[in-house]
Amino acid sequence: MTDFVYYADLFGTAVFAVSGALAAGRLRMDPFGVTVLAAVTAIGGGTVRDTILGATPVFWIHDTNYIWVVLLTALMVMLLVRCPRRLSGLWFQMADAFGLALFTVIGAQKALSFGASPLIAVMMGVMTGVVGGMIRDVLCREVPLVLRKEIYATASIVGGILYTISIQMDVEQVPAMLIAMGGALAIRVSAIYWRLSLPAFELNDLPKE
Repeated sequence: MTDFVYYADLFGTAVFAVSGALAAGRLRMDPFGVTVLAAVTAIGGGTVRDTILGATPVFWIHDTNYIWVVLLTALMVMLLVRCPRRLSGLWFQMADAFGLALFTVIGAQKALSFGASPLIAVMMGVMTGVVGGMIRDVLCREVPLVLRKEIYATASIVGGILYTISIQMDVEQVPAMLIAMGGALAIRVSAIYWRLSLPAFELNDLPKE
């Protein structure tokens, strides 16, 4: 199971790197810009998590396979940029949902292993899943996706809560991971399939100065 989680984590890294590279392509960035956006999207959340937890040097310094995955993914996207349809569509959204669910569980798991409280573990799980995308959107001068109506961070929050509750109830590691990932995936996939979104907070009648 450990090997499965590791290779699934690399797969999720690649999926998130594709997201960053595509965003760079839409803004016509050069190869360096594509690589930077791919990297911050793929490993940004885990980097912030490890820094806050004091797990330094961060994970991709210990294991450079993550860097190679990002670099190869960025190169692949640049080579296939003339065929964007191959890199988009429902399959990519599903893969992204899987990556979100897995990153959330890995983040919460790591926080608990460092003695963090369940609340902090949930926060670290969400941070691992969504912060990379937030950095990507900020660099692209856009309001981050997770701060809009999209049901994305909500799925991550639910996954983190399910995982920490399962661990607190002495559920074994593997079943706890499957429960949490299943919950996060169910919410995210449902939002994609039925185009669900959260209500927006709007202030239309602010007094003018």
